[in-house]
Amino acid sequence: MENRRYKAVILDAHAENPGDLSWKELEQLCDVTVYSRTPPELAVERAAGADIVVTNKTPITREVLEQLPDVKFIALLSTGYNIVDCACARERGIPVSNIPSYSTNAVAQLVFAYILEFCNRVALHDESVKNGEWCRCLDFCYWKAPLTEVSGKTLGIIGFGKIGRAVSRIALAMDMRVLCFTPSGAKPDAPGVEFTDRDTVISSSDFITLHCPLTRETTGMLNRDFISKMKPSAFVINTSRGGVVNEAALADALNSGQIAGAAADVLSIEPPTVENPLLTAKNCILTPHIAWAGFETRERLMNIFVSNVRAFIAGEVQNVVN
Repeated sequence: MENRRYKAVILDAHAENPGDLSWKELEQLCDVTVYSRTPPELAVERAAGADIVVTNKTPITREVLEQLPDVKFIALLSTGYNIVDCACARERGIPVSNIPSYSTNAVAQLVFAYILEFCNRVALHDESVKNGEWCRCLDFCYWKAPLTEVSGKTLGIIGFGKIGRAVSRIALAMDMRVLCFTPSGAKPDAPGVEFTDRDTVISSSDFITLHCPLTRETTGMLNRDFISKMKPSAFVINTSRGGVVNEAALADALNSGQIAGAAADVLSIEPPTVENPLLTAKNCILTPHIAWAGFETRERLMNIFVSNVRAFIAGEVQNVVN
């Protein structure tokens, strides 16, 4: 441990802490400079002289790292670490730490927010009531779209990491049948979950939820062929990575009625361009990457992040991804 106070620079603080959390614990460990957002072209200038660089979505490329000779540690405010050139950091002896498993329950919760919206159509009926339709109704009740029970439906899960497991537990508690395909072919011990091949999951499920990492094999996985195997009454949900979905193929399927609906918290480009076809697709729910954004979830992220920095300063790095 060095006999001096480390300097830390947070390049894009706003998403994690728009003002409802505090950097106080970090400031007790080191001298901190905070930037709400940093465009890529300012990353080198702002991180110059820092021992610790903190980033969420600001890219730390090889070109950037080669201009920052003082950097000794890169701390991520996220689970994903593709924003950092980890190979270059490793070559330079710079550990990179991420935030694992902080949002598991929050993501699973959003999956079921989507599922319950598809089944109960709460937003549709709220809008209808506020537009005066209930006041004008001849009966004590009405419904604008078919309503359905979750119980007895089949949920297909693709990918069975911690989030997939959390989703399965909620589904089983709601009396759903749970099918799962793991890209690795593994069949973990999970009572009540039926592990099977991908095509069976796709063709048998009323709801399909994606929980796989973005790899060469999973990029564009949800494509026209995938959709062609789904039930016309089925819904698909993506809270993993936007690149797992071929967005044009999904939009075409929604607009043509080939499947019943879709929901996504992630898109291939974020923020999306106005040309993204899912923005105008029928029966498509989109949320702006908010699964991780609950106060308690971000508070947990902050605590793990500070723990990562504290461990580095003590010479005992943790949650290293490179």
